[in-house]
Amino acid sequence: MTLQRRILILATAVALLAAVCVLAVLRASSRADEKDRARAGGPRITRGALSLAPGDGGRRVVFRNMAWGPHRDELATVAADATDGTRTASGVSCLRFHAAGGTGICLRADRSGVQEGYRAVVLDARLKEVSAHPLGGVPTRARVSPGGHLAAWTVFVGGDSYAGTDFSTRTSVLDLRTGRLEASLEEFTILEDGKPYRAADVNFWGVTFTADERIFYATLATGGRTHLVRGDLAERTVTTLRENVECPSLSPDGTRLVFKKRVPGLPAEAPWRLHVLDLASGAETPLGEERSVDDQVVWIDDSTVVYALPGDFGADLYALPADGSGAPARLMDSALAPAFLG
Repeated sequence: MTLQRRILILATAVALLAAVCVLAVLRASSRADEKDRARAGGPRITRGALSLAPGDGGRRVVFRNMAWGPHRDELATVAADATDGTRTASGVSCLRFHAAGGTGICLRADRSGVQEGYRAVVLDARLKEVSAHPLGGVPTRARVSPGGHLAAWTVFVGGDSYAGTDFSTRTSVLDLRTGRLEASLEEFTILEDGKPYRAADVNFWGVTFTADERIFYATLATGGRTHLVRGDLAERTVTTLRENVECPSLSPDGTRLVFKKRVPGLPAEAPWRLHVLDLASGAETPLGEERSVDDQVVWIDDSTVVYALPGDFGADLYALPADGSGAPARLMDSALAPAFLG
């Protein structure tokens, strides 16, 4: 093959590669523009004020709106008993969100620097920023304590999925009364069978707070296993309670935890089933959802839980009895990270 022919082949390959790159950019741009346009048959959304105050506006749900259109990713609200009604969008965008006691925690993208990063932003009842904290990874979980005085968040700092084993997390807890930030629960003393436990592969995620706002539950992963732990913020300790518990969420009455549990025989990419743990008796009850749920479930009340599953436009919310009876029912289309208030 002559040198001229080799140069021609190389030039052709470079041109084809450039064309593919341009096409990919144009398709991504077109997809982004499409998401900014409301889809036919989607939920009706209007711009308006949104409150996180417990007694302001009746029983309602605040969530990340996933519907395509100009209000995608914004916090929105509807009445809890009319979730198919018109959504009120706030103009405040979050990737992950939770609220309780008049306080919100919003994990959002931070585009103020040269490279995109993330921040945890504490919001007051009117969605005004109270404080902001840089995040060292991709947001994945967020929780506020029942009284609104504590906020917790988890980020991925390596890997991108709980389904596999090649990931690392960092979980932080912020006390809004004192401003004290526990940057990583990995700094707490771990107690297993009454003895201190140390390992290099420790990861925490999925914090849920009790009503006294001192005790919390969370997931601890180490040695290829996950554990339910009970944490004490004052003592800076976590105590292992049982294995194979992930992303616990405490019921409003403080008696039960709903969580996802790995079930042998399921696909590696979809290994979980939802269970409820009675804290007094230790009894576990499988719930009536046969799909794999990779979410930290929330409680509507003491009898019903809500969680997200992938949908056509990001995620949809489903409601399910917490006693093992019944079947899941779709609660909302195009919604994520709900908080039930009022």
